[in-house]
Amino acid sequence: MTARTAEEVLRLALRICNHRRPWQHRGPQMLMIESFDRGLSHIWSTGQSHRPLAGLTIYKVRYYSQGKTYGQDVVERKEGNSIQTPRSETWSSQSRTSPDQPAKRVPFYDQLRECGSPSDVLDLAGQYTATHRRVSNCLTRCWETTKKMSEEQRRYELRIMFEHAGFEELLQRTMQDARRMRSEDLAYSLLAMVKLGVSQRSRVVQTLLRVCQENLNEFDEKSLSVLASCLEHLESSPNGDALKEGVRLMIEALLPSIQNVMALQTMMRHMGRDTPVDIKKKLERKALSLADQFTLPNSQYMITTLASMDFCSKPLLAVCSRKIAEHVHGVPFNRLVNVLRAYKELHSRDVALFTTISDYVASSFTMWNNKQVILFLSAFEDLAFCPTAMLDAFAERVTKNPDALGLKDVLSILKTYSSLNHNLQGYREPFLDGVTHVVVSYLPKMAASELLKVVYFLCLLGHFPAAPLEQLLQQETLEEICARGGRLQKGMEKKLQIVDLCLRLDRPSLPKPLTVPPEALGSPAPNDLSVNPGLSMTLQSIAQEGLLQEGVMVEDLYFIDGVMTQPKPLQEATGGRAPSEGEFPPPEHSQRIAVFCAPPSSFCYGTSRPRGNLAIKMRHLTVLGYTPVVVLEHELDNLSEEERTELLKTRIFPEHERPANVEQMTD
Repeated sequence: MTARTAEEVLRLALRICNHRRPWQHRGPQMLMIESFDRGLSHIWSTGQSHRPLAGLTIYKVRYYSQGKTYGQDVVERKEGNSIQTPRSETWSSQSRTSPDQPAKRVPFYDQLRECGSPSDVLDLAGQYTATHRRVSNCLTRCWETTKKMSEEQRRYELRIMFEHAGFEELLQRTMQDARRMRSEDLAYSLLAMVKLGVSQRSRVVQTLLRVCQENLNEFDEKSLSVLASCLEHLESSPNGDALKEGVRLMIEALLPSIQNVMALQTMMRHMGRDTPVDIKKKLERKALSLADQFTLPNSQYMITTLASMDFCSKPLLAVCSRKIAEHVHGVPFNRLVNVLRAYKELHSRDVALFTTISDYVASSFTMWNNKQVILFLSAFEDLAFCPTAMLDAFAERVTKNPDALGLKDVLSILKTYSSLNHNLQGYREPFLDGVTHVVVSYLPKMAASELLKVVYFLCLLGHFPAAPLEQLLQQETLEEICARGGRLQKGMEKKLQIVDLCLRLDRPSLPKPLTVPPEALGSPAPNDLSVNPGLSMTLQSIAQEGLLQEGVMVEDLYFIDGVMTQPKPLQEATGGRAPSEGEFPPPEHSQRIAVFCAPPSSFCYGTSRPRGNLAIKMRHLTVLGYTPVVVLEHELDNLSEEERTELLKTRIFPEHERPANVEQMTD
């Protein structure tokens, strides 16, 4: 019997002796890998023998998590024995060299840094002995190699990785060595597996979560930061939820000793929106104590971190906005947009920062493509901020090459320009003609809801192209709009009502008269709006008897707090003399003044320029013979009765000179 035959016989004998009983865990269908195609998933098992490994004992460990017990068959190392995996010859063998080759070898970690894909990492791992440090670094490198890949390439590489024989062994060793790993290796291993798409319900991930719970007191600032970053993307599970709560407690305990800005920001994000206000205040004070260490990326990340916590810290925002404004040319596009979006989530405004960003984009306009500019403009529109220079520059670009725009681009552009009510001056007609040209080219494939939005935005801008209007008012298009129902129906009906008013009041020049059928307009809005009490009291004190009408609904759409009839400008009708007591000019010579309140959001931030819906309301009231006078709601709330009276007299009566920027808004 040869030595090789004897070895095979011995191996077969060990397998027979160690065969599992029927009641034992049959295991490892260890990994449930989430499919990369949405809605699909499959179970990925090892395909190897599921028998216990030679030299290993099997015993039960009870996992306790939030009142539940989880039993797992855990493989542990016998004292004095080394672990062997089903492919031990792959993991334990060193890279062999022939006798005539030099003994010099490239270190493992140098080769690991050269790997360009997960498969390269797994191939390399199979050439070296698997230590828990190498296992953790291999998992991390697998994730790092995919971060800069395109989505298609990433999906392809990950599919190959999951099919690679070495990936199963890597995860088996991770699970077996978890209790011997350092806290940093544990955190990075868990983060890598979550990022790579290993099922969070799999045994290996749940094992790491439990081991992290058991060793949480050993986690230092860096390890805790990495773990918090991982938990941000973790689904709810008993082990995961318990670990999240434990990390919250650890962050509170370690807070005074934290000295790294990035680690603090990661922990702040982990604390999340539900953190008590007193804890948020502690985090704010800690961040302010490290403010002199803030780099430009730290400042950007801090603003988005505050948004993730739903915590508007004025001092921190001030520090970060100054840093960004000073170095705006060094901030990448995505981060600038994320900063603007964070301000929206925080319901905060910073005119100085917004102006700096918009001026920078306008001054370097040639380096931004259409998609980037449109995203900038959309972010500013969400903030109700009017970036004048950007709007003018982009209008000029659209005028020169409108065909470069797609349908979604046009929808976003029209929404922004109509909402901000920007005066394009000399670019107005060429810009609107260019956009209309694109709209007409997409009419055959445009959905009814998109067509309604386009026509509505164009009406707000005072532009009435015949082709989109005619297609919108076709019976089949209106039926499709009315058939949608649901919560969006009221919004569509209001848009149709405004389109109808524009056709009737603005009287555009069209090839043939167009009107919206009454059945498509829905029921009139109920007049359940109430007059502002402060405004009503002041109007009654300054109006002459019988000349004030309150709570007026015009055209079943526009609510007016009070309509005053003003005879004073008509002294010319009486030959220049003042009307005698009890004498009033004829109704046809009376001036009707429509006084109504509007919230600050109805104006472009920091200016008195009305936005879309308010602008068209004022336009239509003017057409109907009213003189609109708008009062900001918070103006009335912050003034005494005498100050309110003086304010309204200034707005209403011609002998009072209207001060400039009277509707300036404050934060």
